[in-house]
Amino acid sequence: MSSSSAASYAAVLRTRHSRCAFGAALLGRLSYGMVSLSLLLAVNGATGSYTAAGGVMAVFGLTSVLLSPARAGLVDRYGPRRALPPMAVTYAVLLGGLACATDGRGTPAVLLVVLAAAAGSTTPPLGPVMRTLWRVLIPDRPLLQRAYSLDGVAEELLFVTGPLLVGVLMRVAAPSTGLAVSAGLVATGSLLLAGSAAVRVWEEQGKETAAPTGPPEGTPSGGATAGLLGAGARMRQAVAVSAGVGTGLGALDLLVIAFADEQRAPHIVPWVLAALSGGSAVGGLVYGTVSWRATSSSRLTFLAIVLGLVVATTGLSPHPYVLVAGAALCGTLVAPTLTTAYLIADECAGPGVRTRSGAWVNTGFNAGSAGSTATAGLLVGHLPLPACFVLAAVPVVLSAVTALPVRASNRDSATAG
Repeated sequence: MSSSSAASYAAVLRTRHSRCAFGAALLGRLSYGMVSLSLLLAVNGATGSYTAAGGVMAVFGLTSVLLSPARAGLVDRYGPRRALPPMAVTYAVLLGGLACATDGRGTPAVLLVVLAAAAGSTTPPLGPVMRTLWRVLIPDRPLLQRAYSLDGVAEELLFVTGPLLVGVLMRVAAPSTGLAVSAGLVATGSLLLAGSAAVRVWEEQGKETAAPTGPPEGTPSGGATAGLLGAGARMRQAVAVSAGVGTGLGALDLLVIAFADEQRAPHIVPWVLAALSGGSAVGGLVYGTVSWRATSSSRLTFLAIVLGLVVATTGLSPHPYVLVAGAALCGTLVAPTLTTAYLIADECAGPGVRTRSGAWVNTGFNAGSAGSTATAGLLVGHLPLPACFVLAAVPVVLSAVTALPVRASNRDSATAG
């Protein structure tokens, strides 16, 4: 059964305290849409070396992605009002330091690597925090699905808007200005979010949402990784599928460029990427309005398999514009798949670990995306492009298989929606 998109998402935004918190989170998360391109351009301008720029970006990305569950765990333990402001201020100061260090030439690359590593390790987990807030504000499962869909679509659009804003800034200022603006956005958004009424509701809900004094029942001690291993099969399924999707999409970005070069149509690349993002936005909005009878694990399996098949067949496109259509079709499955993974993470999360559970899904996607780009680069030129597309789809399809044992047992007790 479906409801109208307008009514569904209006109901989400009419939820008490949601608009202020969501607006603050989006303001801060816009920084993440800008910072990667800004850092790449600023470091390249300061050092004159693409190698140095790539190295700094890799260090920044790795520390940000791999330490995300640990930072989210701090939010679960101490609450957003105590954990977010120190992280956000430190991160903003370090971005400001990078902006100063790259405002001119001659800065040692080692200094930039150190600053980038420190900045990445303090990135505030605004996405996981906002998803936990949605759970706190919206106990109704179908409406929570719409909230997660809206959140995912908005995030997708921020990562399209961010690079465009960097391009506008570059017309009037140095690339380092993008880092300074990113610092201001994340500090402002994080502080507004930490001081919002929604966070007060979170903290007033007591043991259900506040951090426990020790590990949740059934969760082994020993760090974030141990917590994931003890979180249950459905949680590991959500992370595995998220990582598989990230792997497929990370490779797809590079394969699209290779396809355009082979077809001598470089102008098609922005259109393909826009189709992917636009399709994801449309798919996410439609998915959020449907009341599903199938369990979330079943939906995740189906979505991942179909997405993998679409990625594999996209490489057979006979014409660049067919590739655009294939990318749009891929996009319609991306946001629903990730939304379902976040819903499963929320269903599996025990008291006081909701933020960290959502962060693991996010980490899986980002880690898969980062690793697959390098791998795809090694394959291109050694294998036919259609074969490369098929290999990019393999992790997506294989990740879906992780749900099969869960469905075969009685552990998948999730409610529809």
